[in-house]
Amino acid sequence: MNWLKEEDNGVVLTIKVVPRARNTGIAGTDGEWLRVQLRAPPVDGKANEALLRWLAETLGVAKGAVELVTGTTSRIKRVRVRGCSAADVRTRLL
Repeated sequence: MNWLKEEDNGVVLTIKVVPRARNTGIAGTDGEWLRVQLRAPPVDGKANEALLRWLAETLGVAKGAVELVTGTTSRIKRVRVRGCSAADVRTRLL
C-alpha cells in the first residue's frame, strides 16, 4: 500500500479527493492513493476541512492529530495522522 506510510509517531496517507460527491467516504484505492469522496465543495478550503474532520472521526483521533502536509489546492493530498498505526488505519478505513 503505497498510499499508507508509517512514521515514528503516526502515519502519512496519500489521498485523492473527489469533492462534491453524493456521500462522504472511501471510494477505493489505487495503490498510489486512497480515494475519498467528499460532499464538500473545493471552495475556500471547505473540502480540506471536511477531509480532516472526516478522517479524525473515522480513525477515532482528535481533530488536532490530523494535519494536511501537502496538497492544499490539489486533489492529491498527503495527510499526517499522529497517534495512529498503519494497522489501525487499514482496519478502520478498509
